[in-house]
Amino acid sequence: MRVLFALGPGSADPGWQIAHAASEMGVDAGGARFATQLVEGVLRDWATLDGRLQAASTHWTLDQMGEVERTILRMAAYEMGPAGRAPVRVAINEAVELTKAYAGTESARFVNGVLGRLAAQPGPGMRAEVGDGGPPGR
Repeated sequence: MRVLFALGPGSADPGWQIAHAASEMGVDAGGARFATQLVEGVLRDWATLDGRLQAASTHWTLDQMGEVERTILRMAAYEMGPAGRAPVRVAINEAVELTKAYAGTESARFVNGVLGRLAAQPGPGMRAEVGDGGPPGR
């Protein structure tokens, strides 16, 4: 999250930022590889993710959201999409917990609501999960 928070769409090579953050936080090579895939995926799909998130946000534009919340929402939306590795429920839960830690409980409820609506949206941007209790065709 820290690397994505510092970067924006079109960032050329986030590698040194990821390496620095991984070293600073004591992240192993596997964690650094995962972070690289996540950061590169979010940067690559930035506009698509923002479009999906805007459609799922009922009363707020992305510009009205806090930067921390936007960053976490983009990460979770990427993880919930076809390229993501985490189950949808896990991605939402991790996003909510991260938001609680960095932005507070009210923001966490907001993030949960947006991601819940995103998960309920049918379409090509969502992965289907068997047996997760969600709507068919996600």
